[in-house]
Amino acid sequence: MNEQQRWPQNHHFVMGLVCAGLISFGASQPAPASDTSYAPVSITTGFDETRAADIKNKPELMKRHLKLLQERYDLSGDTDPEATMSGGKPLPVGPTARMEKSRGFDSLAKMSPGEIKKQGLFPYPPLPHVSPAGGGLVVPPVQLKSHPELARFDMDFDLPDAYLPEFPAPLYLISRPELGDVSDGEEITINNYFHKLNGILTPFQLEGMRLLVTPVAQQQFNVTDDRKAEVAQDAVSCFTCHVNGHTSGVFHLNPDNRPQDTRFRIGTVSLRGVNIQHFFGSKRALRTLEDFSEVEAKTAYFDGDPVIALKKGARRFTREEVAAMAAMQNMIAFPPAPKLNVHGRLDAAKATESELRGEKIFARDCASCHVPPYYTDNSAHDLQVERFYSGRPEGLIKTFPLRGIKDSPPYLHDGRLMTLEDTVEFFNLVLELHLNSTNKADLVAFMRTL
Repeated sequence: MNEQQRWPQNHHFVMGLVCAGLISFGASQPAPASDTSYAPVSITTGFDETRAADIKNKPELMKRHLKLLQERYDLSGDTDPEATMSGGKPLPVGPTARMEKSRGFDSLAKMSPGEIKKQGLFPYPPLPHVSPAGGGLVVPPVQLKSHPELARFDMDFDLPDAYLPEFPAPLYLISRPELGDVSDGEEITINNYFHKLNGILTPFQLEGMRLLVTPVAQQQFNVTDDRKAEVAQDAVSCFTCHVNGHTSGVFHLNPDNRPQDTRFRIGTVSLRGVNIQHFFGSKRALRTLEDFSEVEAKTAYFDGDPVIALKKGARRFTREEVAAMAAMQNMIAFPPAPKLNVHGRLDAAKATESELRGEKIFARDCASCHVPPYYTDNSAHDLQVERFYSGRPEGLIKTFPLRGIKDSPPYLHDGRLMTLEDTVEFFNLVLELHLNSTNKADLVAFMRTL
């Protein structure tokens, strides 16, 4: 077989290297950055120059993004004085979406999707990353207080703390439910994991926890000149985003599509209850926790680009190591739900009338996808939200479990829904349910019990 005959078998790989700038053919030029699947590999600008440019551009970048948030939302931080997350943080309340004064949600629900789209009235279009071109993980201020090494000089986190999970979140174990929060209100890190969990976890699970809290290289936090952190270091662990097996509200870009400017913002989801889930990733449908753990470290840590991962020092886990990581993740439990019975449904003797009414509405309108007892069908669905706004289709999104959902604001894959009230309004429009105000309040009351 000559070279010309061999070309069709490997041309996708070769062209990927061409676009990445790793090889070239004579005078051929790489494809424009907006058209390529790859990030640039050869960086010719030094760190000091890159840092200075980012710091100079940051004020305008943040001003523009925060203006967008202000136009879309009322983020005054209202909370319920009585309802709390599992660790005690007050729940944010909404809806927060800003509406035209002449229209409310009920009026909007009477319009067809086409009419809403034509008039540009949809209140919940996709929420963009602070800088889609820059991408990467962005950490909330409450976490930066204990992890200043995770601060970026090119951008800041954008949402108020009221609309984020508690930090650090409680850690519950399937194997030891009687212990409650085994973190004792502290963040599990490489410095304390052994002291806190020795004698509770098995040796194999304990090794998995060690790996989950060990900092490694990541796209914006490593030793290269194009990093976005002041200090060249390995700074990001699995539990940087999935703090205590839950989430702190860190967001980044979805790894599932290209080109870069079409990628969606994605929030970090909870690892609670992954033992009952059948695939992982919002779109990627990875079939095992072992695969998920390995693929995250090799690709998602580096904006989904294995070429960049090789350049920046991706940690290469052995199969025994990823098995240990999976074994530990499989022990992370949903938070207690004292009003639910063994079937995952409300105990009528413990629930309020509003919660019971909400459960009936949920069973009618929501449970085809969010099936008890864990409130997921372990599938993925396309809501076709582009019916309501001008923009590219979002496609299939995994049905994440709703157990413990009150602990996980903001909602939807990109965090565009700040509260459970926003979530109900969104689905009332998208599924065309035509719920009244009492129905909506009852649905929120029920979801708080999960």
